[in-house]
Amino acid sequence: MAGGKKKADLKISGMSCASCATTIEKSLRGLKGVSSADVNLGTETAAVEFDFNQVGLDDLENAVRNAGYEVINEQVTLKVGGMTCAMCVKTIEGALAKLDGVSSATVNLGAEKASVSYNPKMVTVADMKEAVENAGYRYLGVSGEDTEDVETASREQDLKAKRSRFLVGFAVGIPLMVLGHFLKGAAFPFPLEYLMLVVSTPVFLYIGSPIFGAAFRAIRNRTLNMDVMYSMGIGVAYISSVMGTFEVVLTGEFMFYDTAVLLATFLSLGRFLETKAKGKTSEAIRTLVGLRPKTALVAVGNEEKKIPIEDVQVGDLVVVKPGERIPVDGDVAGGESFVDESMMSGEPIPVLKKVGEKVVGGTLNQNGVIRFRAAKVGRDTVLSQIIHLVEEAQGSRPPIQRIADRVVSFFIPAVLAIAVLSFVGWYLLAGNTLLFALTNVIAVLVVACPCALGLATPTAVTVGIGRGAELGILVRNGEALEVSEKLTTVLFDKTGTLTQGKPDVTDVVSLDIEEDELLRLAASVEKNSPHPLAEAVVKKARMKGIGLAECDGFSTFGGKGVTAKVEGNEVCVGSRSLMEEKGIQSREEIEGKISGFERDGKTVALVSVNRVLRGIIAIADTLKESAARAIQELGGMNLKIVMVTGDNA
Repeated sequence: MAGGKKKADLKISGMSCASCATTIEKSLRGLKGVSSADVNLGTETAAVEFDFNQVGLDDLENAVRNAGYEVINEQVTLKVGGMTCAMCVKTIEGALAKLDGVSSATVNLGAEKASVSYNPKMVTVADMKEAVENAGYRYLGVSGEDTEDVETASREQDLKAKRSRFLVGFAVGIPLMVLGHFLKGAAFPFPLEYLMLVVSTPVFLYIGSPIFGAAFRAIRNRTLNMDVMYSMGIGVAYISSVMGTFEVVLTGEFMFYDTAVLLATFLSLGRFLETKAKGKTSEAIRTLVGLRPKTALVAVGNEEKKIPIEDVQVGDLVVVKPGERIPVDGDVAGGESFVDESMMSGEPIPVLKKVGEKVVGGTLNQNGVIRFRAAKVGRDTVLSQIIHLVEEAQGSRPPIQRIADRVVSFFIPAVLAIAVLSFVGWYLLAGNTLLFALTNVIAVLVVACPCALGLATPTAVTVGIGRGAELGILVRNGEALEVSEKLTTVLFDKTGTLTQGKPDVTDVVSLDIEEDELLRLAASVEKNSPHPLAEAVVKKARMKGIGLAECDGFSTFGGKGVTAKVEGNEVCVGSRSLMEEKGIQSREEIEGKISGFERDGKTVALVSVNRVLRGIIAIADTLKESAARAIQELGGMNLKIVMVTGDNA
């Protein structure tokens, strides 16, 4: 359009009548720079013509909100590679914000993602991709799409290039330093400075090209970032060396070839370590995403159809077979099965799911076929919310980082000014040599690096929160991580945190039968069950080298126990209620032991042979080897330790 005129189509929610449309039109037309505003009640859109030199898209959206209505924008999260500092964040945010139709853009340096709120009628993801690449960074796809292979390949390629650069740099830079500082004045068939020029130039260009390229793109986008400062530092060192070699203005004592190469090498090493650290932060997210199946089996009429998980709708009847993960959250409508919910609750013992009970996406169905009605799908599932929580926490900015971001904005111009003043002060005012003045300029430009604030802070937050998620610790945001030094009390969940998270047999009590024989009969039956308590019994028998027998007529009683015939003997292993159903009488001499085990938080399995109670097997989740040491160390920090458990005191 001519001049500064633009058109925008806003999608609006909350309108109910013609007066709503009139109210919005009046609010929009009241803005300086808006030449026309027409609201279509039927399509719930507003067509606005405005002068972008006087009013922006965010002003239009605020005018709609001030009228009491809401603008509907779409949200997208882009994966971006190649960022190294807080100035990179500002560059990408600025490039995206300039696009017509983008309301807001927030870049997460640690997670290497850009969250964009945009009007899809005015701008597309393809436009955003072009803006990111024109700013000099790598577009790696949209978060949530199957771009993991592309992202991983890109990161590996980047790491490989950085690794080769710093290895070549050290291989050449260290000999150059030896030549320049220890062999200066030694007899050579040709001038030493020419040798250093020939050796250092290709290596310097190879190592420094990414830094100079990034600096050029930053200046083209009217941004002063760390690469600009680095380029000036190593560039001054190299160019002054060339000038000294050919004695153009400077003398032959200006020999900084080794300095230029080694500085560029250390920068490449730093970038390599930063990229490697950031790459590890996404592993926790990938682990969580890996718990979510990619397809779901949905019952349609008399048929079962496998569809992508994205196509599952609320109300669909989903079928889950043994060994499969539950794709979405829902309510059981048919069948029953034990479901391993340890990834959500930390409890090692599977929960029996019957009709009417809730199931959670990502949990593992163990031994039966269940059908359930989908209740929450997509981003509404519990697992998706946990993933979102971790991503949001990794992208959150604690107070120290917000301060760092503000400081970095002024830091680089200040450093460049100090470098110039240093040269003027030492050379022109103090009358020192040109070598001394240039050495100070190089030192100021290279040493005064804002990495410690602009990069280390977000990387520390991201890596810390990501590592915590891998270990089962969810940190709500960066601010919570920062204030953790003020903790006075630590609350530990018992199962899976202080304990192993899986049951083991702790005690075997036999009556009128050998202990190993009791264990052999019980394990011979339990080996047919997938239940963790059964696995604990079998594991104990095998650890003692007890051979197991075959059994016939194996039966399970949901949540109560199992029965089978072993070598002609009817063996029953299960709870008190199963024994009562079978008419098997308890024995007075073991009631005290049963109560004692239960008080200790142990699960008790009773064992009967031919309808006579022959013993008990106590099973418990055992302590981790590191638990006692961790409690002692935390206690040494004057922290109060509390255990959260449903067990008896």
